[in-house]
Amino acid sequence: MNATLILGAAALGLALAGCGSSPTAPTKPSPPTATAKGGGYYLDDGPEANPPPNLDAIPDAVPREEPLHRFANRSYVVLGNTYTPQTERRAHSEEGLASWYGRRFHGKKTASGELYDMYAMTAAHPTLPIPSYARVTALDSGKSVVVRINDRGPFHSSRVIDLSYTAAHKLGYLGRGSTRVRVESLDPAAYDAKGEAIGEGIYFQLGAFSSAENAQKLLDRLTRELQFDPARTRLVLNDSLHRVQIGPYPSDDAAQADRERVRERLELNSVLVRRD
Repeated sequence: MNATLILGAAALGLALAGCGSSPTAPTKPSPPTATAKGGGYYLDDGPEANPPPNLDAIPDAVPREEPLHRFANRSYVVLGNTYTPQTERRAHSEEGLASWYGRRFHGKKTASGELYDMYAMTAAHPTLPIPSYARVTALDSGKSVVVRINDRGPFHSSRVIDLSYTAAHKLGYLGRGSTRVRVESLDPAAYDAKGEAIGEGIYFQLGAFSSAENAQKLLDRLTRELQFDPARTRLVLNDSLHRVQIGPYPSDDAAQADRERVRERLELNSVLVRRD
């Protein structure tokens, strides 16, 4: 929901019951409903006339550390209900109905102040931190996507999350309008810059760069000059720094031989990082 319209939510009534962003034009929107033709929560919602042809190729959101929004995580009231967003990232899991929103809100401001892009991998949630990341799994098919939470909603008692048009497409429920899902919050610290989960164990870190390009150059050098397996090298984006890490190793001693090889051949020191 558009953060600037929270106080006017009661007047918007049904307009806010279905999804996060708030329509700026009609004060009497069509009744919220899923239609076979459009599949959207609103009768007149749906895809644009010429959607991109490669929606399946759009990558999932990549969890990364971001500061929480200054205003979008304050308590707010919609339709007489008070919502208190999380003000820190913590484990969250729930099951319920997921709906989606499309062209009616495309280009409108979200609660984060960002413009809603129906073709991005984003979602609206009533209380998860903005921004944060979640894995959404369709319970009927087992398909899952990773989305970035940047909006508020849905404000309907039976719905737990509003996905973007593309995210709903990838889960396969556009035509039905909604489907039962599991929503699980993700810890950005557990994923590398490619969105791959970082396993438990010992890593050694060779550098932290503000430039992703410089970090990638070091990774390439490790692969080229020391024949490190690319599967054991990774970039970890944390606090806006791209950290080059090698691992995992089961113990400090197991990591020591490779640390010494890097120090001798490339004259680079490293520090150990433990991931439990």
